[in-house]
Amino acid sequence: MIKVYELARELKMESKALLAKLKVWGVHAPNHMSVLDDKAVAQIKVRLKKGEEPPQEKKKSILIKKKASSLPSSAASEVRSSEEEPTSHSFAQVQEDQEVQSEVRQSDQPHSGEPLRHKGDSAPGILPQEKNAPAPILEKPVTSPKKEILQDKSDETVSDGVQKEEKKGRDKEGKNLSEKKGKSVKPVKDRARKPDRLLLMGTEELLESEDVAEGELSSEVPQPKTTAPVSRMPQGAILPGMPPKEVSRPQANTGFRQPGNKKSGFHKKKDRGFSRTSPVVPEGTKTRKKSIKIEEGISVKEYADRLGLKAQEVIMKLMGMGVMVTINQPIDPDAAVLLAESLGIGVEVQTEESEDVLLGTEGEDSGQLVSRPPVVTIMGHTDHGKTTLLDAIRKSKIAEAEAGGITQHIGAYTIMEKDRSITFLDTPGHEAFTAMRARGAKVTDVVILVVAADDGVMPQTIEAINHSKAANVPIIVALNKVDKPEANPDRVMQELSGLGLIPEEWGGQTIYCPVSAKKRTGLDHLLEMVLLQADILDLKANPARRSQGVVIESKLDKGRGPVATVLVQNGTLRVGDFLVVGGNFGRVRSLINDRGQRVQEVLPSFPAEVIGLDGVPQPGESFVVVEDEKSGRQVAQSRSLKQRSAQMIRQKKVSLEDFYTQMQEGETKELNLILKVDVQGSLEPIRHALSKIGTTQVRVRFIHEGVGGIRETDVLLAQASNAIILGFNVRPDSKAAVLAEKEKVDIKFYSVIYDAIEDVRKAMEGLLAPTIREKVLGRVEVREVYFISKVGTVAGCYVLDGIVQKSGSNVRLLREDVVVYTGRINQLKRFKDDVKEVAAGYECGVSIENYQDIKQGDIIECFTEEKIAAKLEG
Repeated sequence: MIKVYELARELKMESKALLAKLKVWGVHAPNHMSVLDDKAVAQIKVRLKKGEEPPQEKKKSILIKKKASSLPSSAASEVRSSEEEPTSHSFAQVQEDQEVQSEVRQSDQPHSGEPLRHKGDSAPGILPQEKNAPAPILEKPVTSPKKEILQDKSDETVSDGVQKEEKKGRDKEGKNLSEKKGKSVKPVKDRARKPDRLLLMGTEELLESEDVAEGELSSEVPQPKTTAPVSRMPQGAILPGMPPKEVSRPQANTGFRQPGNKKSGFHKKKDRGFSRTSPVVPEGTKTRKKSIKIEEGISVKEYADRLGLKAQEVIMKLMGMGVMVTINQPIDPDAAVLLAESLGIGVEVQTEESEDVLLGTEGEDSGQLVSRPPVVTIMGHTDHGKTTLLDAIRKSKIAEAEAGGITQHIGAYTIMEKDRSITFLDTPGHEAFTAMRARGAKVTDVVILVVAADDGVMPQTIEAINHSKAANVPIIVALNKVDKPEANPDRVMQELSGLGLIPEEWGGQTIYCPVSAKKRTGLDHLLEMVLLQADILDLKANPARRSQGVVIESKLDKGRGPVATVLVQNGTLRVGDFLVVGGNFGRVRSLINDRGQRVQEVLPSFPAEVIGLDGVPQPGESFVVVEDEKSGRQVAQSRSLKQRSAQMIRQKKVSLEDFYTQMQEGETKELNLILKVDVQGSLEPIRHALSKIGTTQVRVRFIHEGVGGIRETDVLLAQASNAIILGFNVRPDSKAAVLAEKEKVDIKFYSVIYDAIEDVRKAMEGLLAPTIREKVLGRVEVREVYFISKVGTVAGCYVLDGIVQKSGSNVRLLREDVVVYTGRINQLKRFKDDVKEVAAGYECGVSIENYQDIKQGDIIECFTEEKIAAKLEG
């Protein structure tokens, strides 16, 4: 490796001269400090040893000699070879004059012997065509005879002797031509240096003035009287409206290299010429269309883009029509059609592809239908023994193998009666049943209406009858508590007959079954009547098709994620199936039956827990199994988009009249609420019931709602939005409780939906009675569980904080921050001694009254209730 200036010193020549030679030879060397490798140094020395001398310091004038426009291939190759290895005299002149050097590399070739023209002269000529060069278009092509002078030099190698012979030939040629024409060429030394002179099409060569002093440039071909006009070439060399001296002609691609190792030629000028002459297209221009296509729920921004307008213009026009929208809000299809028609644009509202096509709904094959078990829902007033009757039926018909633990309660279960299955649903109240019926899901085959024989018909009983009749479901009346002395079944039957439920004994079609859930009497007759009603209905399903069903309950489990309790209505649900539930999609990872056992498939009319969905679905939503993942996701995304669009329209749809009304109601206050519930089925009824409460002074606004325990994020949101947290059968974790106390965030807990509704109503009306404030005394953790005869389950606990009192306080058993049981302490012991209280940091034994299902890891919370008079602020 050697630097340029070191090599120049070794060759006894200046660095500038060596750099100029390197540029001509195509060696990349920007300056004298550039480094050359050994291979390049060897090549340079070889070229210099062939006879080339170092450039002389004497400055020499440059003359331009024009050669023939259509050189033979041999002459062209010679010109290229001579340019690759120029003489020392020509290279010295290139070093002195960079402009002339550029002209040499980008030279033109006019007709042989044609005299050099001045600035004002027109320049006829023909561009010599190469193999890859496009032929120029001329209005009057001028042809010239081929030159024979250089024919014999096509195969010669480049050397110093060849260059001398070529120079002599050129001189001789110039003398012969001058003798024929009798003209002498004036010196063009000064004019050759001017950058604005007219370049003729052809190849230029640099000759020393002393070499051509005796020669004269003349033409062998007679000069035409008229000059052939040159048409506009595709290279963009001639621009219209410019003087001839400004015209830049395209040159032939002679293979010379420009500084920076960029190959010169007309291709570069072609691009540059077109960039100057190409018209400028204005940006941001939107074209109006005659007709557009839109989908339901399209946003204002996308609608404006399709119209070719700005979003602000569309919003202003909609405001003029009395529709208030934002840029990201979906636009009503009717308003979109009216706005487009006012602009003279047609609108076609596209309806999405039918879900039946995407889901691949199968037709029923009557040959594959088989009998299925009946689905029974027990309804009635909450105080009439509905839950007790469910427990009595379940305990009497399920094997005692479950005595070691409690079977998981998933809202639905199946029992066996006379080798036949019956599925019972434990739906949470009438609101959930109404939501199911409103969505068109016929979940129940038979309704058991529980009525207390000692109480009679209550308002909720009438509501249950109306729901059942609206769903066209047969009703079996269960007269409960007939074992009580004050029971009067005849009076109850008479009241129900007035509502259309006439007993069979009285000539009607309604089946009445006297039962006692407490003593477990009459249960067999009730189940027998259920099976009889199922035989009359002739219930059938096709287990061979893809599964369909409905969601009974759903929740967000801490360890398993979204869990949905579903009832299969048709087909067979299997592990691995792709499932679409409303706007949610997933693949079935696990199926758990009503006894907590993992199964691989679920037949029609059987319930199961499904794990694998991407969200918590709403109770009452239908599910369907799809063939592939792509169609399932497409349907789920379409449904989710429709739900969000409908919610935004419902919440944000405001007109000018609404704005005026809100301005008049400037003093209206909002009660911000954050609602957290234990199961998804309770969320919708509570929210719907609380939303109906409101006056002209106060109204309810839900900031957030969800399933699961109260977290730290919920407290932070309540603190930021000045909201109240309503917990329905859930409790806050330790961090959330500490943060709520620190930030003074009000958290209220409820276990009955009607208590929460009444509390909010009384608070809003200003009639809130003295409230009960809870004071948490302490928290203990269950570390071991023991079973002692005659005592039951005893929990070995460690007091985490506060104190635990036996008397005057209540306890609450928490499992994963969800309330499992609330009661009182039966025994509190320290070692073997009964104690009144145990402080933090000590161990103790605790047993709870009438409750044995205590597990390791549970939290027992000890609290007291204080009544404090409430004051309504504002």
